[in-house]
Amino acid sequence: MEHNDLPVGNRIRQARERSGISRRVLGGLVGRSPEWVKAVESGRLQTPKLHMLTKIAGALDISDLAELTGDGEAVSISRYAIGPAHGALNDVRAALMDYRLSSDTRPVDLAHLRERLAAAWHLRHSSPDHRTQVGAVLPNLIRDAQRAVRARWGQERRDARRILAGVYQLADFYVAYQPAPELVWLVADRAVTEGQDADDPYAMAAGAWALVQALRESGRWDEAISVAHDGAAQLEPYMESAPDDWRGMVGALRAENALTYARKGRHGDAWRYWESAYEIARKLGPSYRHVQSSFSLSIMQANALSLGVDLRRNGEALKAARGLDPDHIVSIPRRSRHLIEVARAYAEHGESASVLEILARAERTAPETVRFNGWARDLSLKLLDHPPTGEQAAVRELATKIGTR
Repeated sequence: MEHNDLPVGNRIRQARERSGISRRVLGGLVGRSPEWVKAVESGRLQTPKLHMLTKIAGALDISDLAELTGDGEAVSISRYAIGPAHGALNDVRAALMDYRLSSDTRPVDLAHLRERLAAAWHLRHSSPDHRTQVGAVLPNLIRDAQRAVRARWGQERRDARRILAGVYQLADFYVAYQPAPELVWLVADRAVTEGQDADDPYAMAAGAWALVQALRESGRWDEAISVAHDGAAQLEPYMESAPDDWRGMVGALRAENALTYARKGRHGDAWRYWESAYEIARKLGPSYRHVQSSFSLSIMQANALSLGVDLRRNGEALKAARGLDPDHIVSIPRRSRHLIEVARAYAEHGESASVLEILARAERTAPETVRFNGWARDLSLKLLDHPPTGEQAAVRELATKIGTR
């Protein structure tokens, strides 16, 4: 293979080895794990976004990014941006940052607060513009839930902490995939902490579920697996007589381990955890759905597709895609995300016309899911570079909607 044809991962490995830097050191310099570096270098993970390539180049003392990309051409940074900050992000950030500073201890009705949180979760799952809908109510919900904790003592404070943990779990969905990674870690950590302070096993496990997402997406796979295991361990002693949502949360955490092992390329472990989670979903029945995680039979079928894609078993992925009607996924944003995963599977198969059709369906289903989803943006960029025959106009129209053009 000519040097100019080397994949980006190979180029990173060669540059790292020339610099005498270990994977652990490089990972630390760019905020990722050694496992993540290894997966990028081996090509098991997609090429990092431009902002990450820039950080890697800086860590390796490389002044010309073309040494890593190999094309030698200027690349517009805007093409690879995660997307603009949502309009309510500053308000949500302000509410989160106000946490320990306010002296306002006016009483808050806990029953009404629970109802508001439940209504916000309903908006999150039922709205195509879910980020806008949740962003409109989240700042006041955060402030009032924090105030409820400050104004109470004893058992009532523990009850208020349970609600606040749920608010942070909801906030985790809002801040994800926006240019505010510090908020992702903040709300994930607070969700776990509030659950611990409430001495509530379910709240602790639910907080762990939110934290697992952040750990996996940052390449900290072993930590993600450990946190998911510890979260499930809070509830597993009660499985025989536990409420459905307790069992659903255990299933959701085992499903997260399946996804993380797939990201690590561990086929056997991934499917072992998937089968364990699927058995829980089967026992809970076809009508059950966990509100926070969407864990259900249909989601386990959707996860089978994601495992196939991440494990590079495209036949398995496409079989899973054909076996699930997306309309059976109740949560509209989750349905859109599943369609993005289906598009990923067809992209691996080289079927660009199908990618365009399915990605457009995902955008129609929940525009705000697609606009802030890194996989969707990458697929859109690839379609712009190599559109299906006769579909240039449709590709440009979709890219405009997604924000990649």
